[in-house]
Parts: sequence; C-alpha cells; structure tokens
Amino acid sequence: MDPTPESRRGLPEPDPAGAAHSNAVAQHVRDRIAAAGGSISFAEFMHEVLYAPSLGYYSAGASKLGAAGDFVTAPEISPLFGRIVACQAASVLEQLDGGDILEPGAGSGALAISILTKLAELDQLPERYLILEVSADLKERQETRLRREIPQFMERVSWISQLPEKFCGVVIANEVADAIPVERFRIDGGNVMQARIGIADDSIAWCFSAAPDYLEAAVRDIEADIGHQLADGYESEVSPALAGWIGDLSSSMELGLILLIDYGVTRSEYYAPDRHSGWLRCHFRHHAHNDPLILPGIQDLTAWVDFSLVAAAANNMKVAGYITQAHFLMNGGLEAELGDFPSLPLKQQIELSGQVKILTLPAEMGENFKCIGLTCGDINVPPAFETTDRAHLL
Repeated sequence: MDPTPESRRGLPEPDPAGAAHSNAVAQHVRDRIAAAGGSISFAEFMHEVLYAPSLGYYSAGASKLGAAGDFVTAPEISPLFGRIVACQAASVLEQLDGGDILEPGAGSGALAISILTKLAELDQLPERYLILEVSADLKERQETRLRREIPQFMERVSWISQLPEKFCGVVIANEVADAIPVERFRIDGGNVMQARIGIADDSIAWCFSAAPDYLEAAVRDIEADIGHQLADGYESEVSPALAGWIGDLSSSMELGLILLIDYGVTRSEYYAPDRHSGWLRCHFRHHAHNDPLILPGIQDLTAWVDFSLVAAAANNMKVAGYITQAHFLMNGGLEAELGDFPSLPLKQQIELSGQVKILTLPAEMGENFKCIGLTCGDINVPPAFETTDRAHLL
C-alpha cells in the first residue's frame, strides 16, 4: 500500500484546483508528523485528511456526493430508501406519542427530505428533526437544499453541534460509521504492531511500531471473540472511536431507536483468515481503490463496519434486529411504495426498476449494506426487523 505511481493507475487525474488543495493537505499532514516527532497513527492521519478544518475531505468545499462527487449513497439513488426508513421511524414515533429524529452526518440532505416528506404523508412528523453535522460546508449545503425543496418543514429542522441529553425518538445514521477514523494494525511475530504514517524519501509513507496498550487490548479482545490468534502478517483495522461514538449515542438515549445503516459484517467475518488485508477503502471520482496515502484531502477514506462491535458498544440498549439492506427494504414496505408501478410511464418504470436493483441486489448494495436497530426502553421492533433477522450472528 505504498503511495507509488502504480497506485494511481486507473484513477482519473485531479483537476488543478483539486491537485493544489491536495498538496496543501499533504503539507498539513507533514507538519503534523513533524510536530509529533516523526510519525502519527493512521487514525490521526485519517482524521486530518477527512476532518481538518477547511482542509479535510469533509471540511472543504468540494462536491462529495452524487455524479459530481466521489460516491453515491442510497438516499441519492432513490427516495424509496428514505421513505422506507421513515416508515420504521413512524412506528417508533407513534409508540412514543411524539419524539424527535436525529440524523448525524446528513450528507446532501436527500435522506432528510425523503423522511420528512413520507412522515408528513403518514401524519407522523417529529417534533424536531435534528441534524448533527461536523462539516460547516455540508451544513450550508444541507440548509440551502432543504429550504429550497421542503420549506414547509423547516420550522422543525435545526442543526446541533453535540448530542442532546435524554433524547427520545429515532437516531438515523446512514453511512456515518464507516467514516469514523480507524486504527490499522499488523501481527508480527505474534506481536501487535500499530500502523503509523511518517515520511520516507520525502513522501508520506507507512511505518510500524509496537502497539500502544489500548490497541493491543483491542486486538487481543478480537482474538478472544473469534477463538483464535491472528496469523503473522495479518493486517486489518479496529475502531475504538466507533465504539466510543456508539457508547455516546446510547448514553444520550432515554427512549427510542438507533437505526444504523452501513456496509459491514460481523466480527467473525471481519477478521476471517482470508481478509488478511483488512477492509479499508478509498473513493475518488467513483473509483474505488486501496491506497489511502495518495490524493490526501480530495478522496474519501472508509472502513467497513464491525457490527458486532456496534452491538457490544451500545451497553444500555438491546439489538432489535440485524439484517441486510435488501431485507430491510423489502420487509419495511418496498412493495407498498411500488404500488402504483404498473400505472407509471415506461420511462419511470425503467428508472425505478434500476434504482430498486441497485438498492437490493446482492452484487450492488443489497447484501454488503447491513441495518442494525438498537432500542432503549419498551419499544416494539420496527416492521423491517420482524423477519430475516441475523442478530444471532453478531
């Protein structure tokens, strides 16, 4: 995974403005490495290239989502996704006789638009729709889009900077967990080594050192869970920050549901012997690759989610269900949403069929994306989780 010219093969070249911005981010990383005495952890590197103020991928002004960006999420593919999410939220809000919705990391705002539109149809609008967004640029874009497309709901929408206390309602986190910085490690002679980022031959490069205690403990816990030691040379990721984030979310919940949707697997699958290179992925202009050290600040870095970790970190909540995105959509009301399909013009039928295929087929998003529901208090399981549950595998 060295940042050699070969790792750029097959990727489009950045435009001049993008290249200049990437150079500025690279210099920022170099400065952080120098200030740290020669290297920083991969988690620190990932945080800087994604979230450094005015520089990081999610903090600067370039397009991230959609055809002009680097990837497309389910809410941009079709409003069907958000409408089915809304049906699950409605079942909880009805039980609470009110309550709020909280969306961390609202992306382009497409999900909020679909959810609020459907909830209005169901006469189950939340008292408040809260958006927790760390990117000032994305917040501005979200607000502009929501004011343009759903002005009638804006009195319910507000942006917050930290988790609310004693939250009652539904938390909806779609493709958020995968962007939380991860630690990368390697097993060397039975020892856990921490992947770090330094400078070699005047380039940003990988280096390894003995893992700090918290990372050593996390990897040993993984080995205990899966029932065997990881082999020498095995490389992967672990996310203490994800565990902390889930813990914070669950601690803020007084009553309601957390719905987390992302690409990921169970712990035994995550650390399977054949996954000896880990689950780290990079996205640039709709091209996926595995070199996080190139194009700093202008490509997205993600890691698949260990859903077993998510379930374990939600210490005061219970797992309502864990299913594939395809089953979530089909169980959650996809057929009802397609009820007028036969009466649609042929062009719309073709477009809608294509959207459904991307969202549900195993070779697309249907199998790789999973949905986990976590409940706090006496909450009935939402309809999408009533069948095909895989929670026993977590």
